Amino acid sequence: MADAVLYDVSDGLATITINRPEAMNAMNVEAKVALRDAARAAAADPGVRAVLLTATGKAFCVGQDLKEHVELLAADRESGSGGTMSTVREHYNPIVRALTEMPKPVVAAVNGVAAGAGLGFALAADYRIVADTAKFTTSFAGVALTADSGVSWTLPRLIGQSRAADLLLFPRSFSAQEAYDWGIANRLVPADELASEAVAVARGLAEGPTVAFAALKESLAYGASRSLSEALDKEEELQSKAGASEDHAIAVQAFLAKEKPKYLGR
Repeated sequence: MADAVLYDVSDGLATITINRPEAMNAMNVEAKVALRDAARAAAADPGVRAVLLTATGKAFCVGQDLKEHVELLAADRESGSGGTMSTVREHYNPIVRALTEMPKPVVAAVNGVAAGAGLGFALAADYRIVADTAKFTTSFAGVALTADSGVSWTLPRLIGQSRAADLLLFPRSFSAQEAYDWGIANRLVPADELASEAVAVARGLAEGPTVAFAALKESLAYGASRSLSEALDKEEELQSKAGASEDHAIAVQAFLAKEKPKYLGR
């Protein structure tokens, strides 16, 4: 993986670290390609049972690198190609799909500003641990763009259609406390405790019943846009898979023996 994004796997936990602190982890092409490839690698690796998405420096990710973006737009005007905005199809969409669709939980450790696509990456995670000094920004309309990176889908489902419309039409920053109050942040922690808390949570998930976690993730996404009847049918389908897993048998045996289960992730 490129230096713009660091990738490490240890004991079933893949840690993906956005690593452009000098640019507040803005997404240039190198970073977008590396993040996309890292997310896909984690999704495809059967040895990975959970993912921690984090960042170095003072920011989580401020979204598109506008300095590079201006240069690419100028090149588009000269060539008449208009290819710059294909980044949504080539980079942002695949990143969000990999994070949301992988059959294992994704934890985002939000250490600082999460803006634009950075907000989208955080919202694409299944669980968000947020430093009390962090902040979020819905910056798209501020640069005359619409939402991408899944924000039009994830944000209203977390905070409601009306509040999402307000934040997107009138872009502004909101605090970590607001994010917690609105249900965006699952945990709000002191900034100096973020790293240890996030690793502990992500490692705990990596040691958990991976098949059951995958089923829970799929059922939540499915039920968000389906009827109750359809959701019940999906639950039946997924429960059959979870019930047939080795981890379910381990959990039942451990319960009867009054022991802590040691899951295998299958």
